[in-house]
Amino acid sequence: MTPPEPAQRDPRLDGTAIHSSVVDLIGDTPLVRLKRISETHAIPSVLAMKMETENPGGSSKDRPALEMILDAEREGLLQSGGTIVEPTSGNTGVGLAIVAAQRGYRCVFVMTDKVAPEKIALLKAYGAEVLVCPVAVEPDDPQSYYKVAERLTKERGAFRPNQYENPSNPISHTLTTGPELWRQTDGRITHFVAGAGTCGTITGVARYLKEQNPDIQIVAADPEGSVFSGGSGRPYLVEGVGEDFFPAAWVPELYDEVIAISDGESFLTAREVSRVEGILVGGSGGLAVAAAIQVAKRAQPDDIVVVLNPDSGRGYLSRVFDDEWMVNYGFLAECEQCVGTVLEVARDIEELLYVNPDHTVRQAIELMRINGVSQLPVCKNTPPFAAAEVSGAVDELDLMDAINRDPAVMDTPIDTVMGPKLPTVGVGQRLEQAIAMLERSPALLVLSGGRPVNILTRTDVLSYFEAVADVGEIHRTA
Repeated sequence: MTPPEPAQRDPRLDGTAIHSSVVDLIGDTPLVRLKRISETHAIPSVLAMKMETENPGGSSKDRPALEMILDAEREGLLQSGGTIVEPTSGNTGVGLAIVAAQRGYRCVFVMTDKVAPEKIALLKAYGAEVLVCPVAVEPDDPQSYYKVAERLTKERGAFRPNQYENPSNPISHTLTTGPELWRQTDGRITHFVAGAGTCGTITGVARYLKEQNPDIQIVAADPEGSVFSGGSGRPYLVEGVGEDFFPAAWVPELYDEVIAISDGESFLTAREVSRVEGILVGGSGGLAVAAAIQVAKRAQPDDIVVVLNPDSGRGYLSRVFDDEWMVNYGFLAECEQCVGTVLEVARDIEELLYVNPDHTVRQAIELMRINGVSQLPVCKNTPPFAAAEVSGAVDELDLMDAINRDPAVMDTPIDTVMGPKLPTVGVGQRLEQAIAMLERSPALLVLSGGRPVNILTRTDVLSYFEAVADVGEIHRTA
């Protein structure tokens, strides 16, 4: 088996503006000024966006996808009719699927369960096979999407581009994105801001721009919790950026600054850009713009700050742009008299009480007794938690029943007797919604900024009503 022959241009297309294939449309994306964002945030410099949504796959990942496949063919690593396996948050998969369709390859993609369902459906639409793995596991866990991809590569004799290690990833941006930015700004670009994930984009662009002008400032935007800005790699909800390890393309000496941005600021900025500028950006685009706003506000009037928008918000309609999802995760508030108000009035405990899966039943009972609570969530890690890291819950009635049947349960791990996860409610959600949920569950797990922060019980709601009634402040919750 041999690599496919390079596509030859049909002579019938000579003299026309007809491209030979969709692959020819990758790159040369436009720059647009973020004029209204600049006015809203009183930005003195020029803030412009590199519109990577104009690539055929709708993201910046089309560039490395093409380069990685072409390099694999040149090196004999990918043969005609072969299979490509890659762990991806979606965009790299789309780019690989597009190039693979033109070159005659099959694709298998492995994703985490924090990826929006639109992205999974999109990859399947391109004819790819998609496997979904849990996000709340360590990278070395056999269920992690890295390890599943490794296993499938071996089992199917496939080629794995491995965007995290493949030098063609940053090279693609050194060859294309960097030169485009230099040409499009007439060499006047002073700052470049982009999210860091595989680090292919920011490192590839930095290498080219620093060669042209070492004074150009390179700024990496990073989710709070990611290792690039000093975190542990967890927890955060923004997709496609941040990491729990340092990929091969991480070259910190090329970056002048790393700015950590919260999930909440990323999502709300994405919604602002979409609403104010008419540019639909995703969570990672919102993250990059939030960091770029900080940079542009302290830049000089003649400076040109370019922020790279990696993809479109169309892949996040069920999350970032869904009010119900945003409220349930505690990123938006529906009203003034909300779940957060109840917690402020009714609870003395300001932090989340929890047990780990390996804590014993005895330890859980002692924690309940000391704090006067009846339910505890079971969380896999230490604070701050992601909602996905909550594996279950224990209730005093269930523990009482289990011990009555077998007293030896007292010294067994809590995960042997725990029940299902508590339903979640956002800190800004309407109280009436919480009350309806409490009719079916004795307690709710309250989320703020996407993270569990406390427990809401029926007793809490009653205590709230009692407290506000005493001072004549009880309101209708409808």
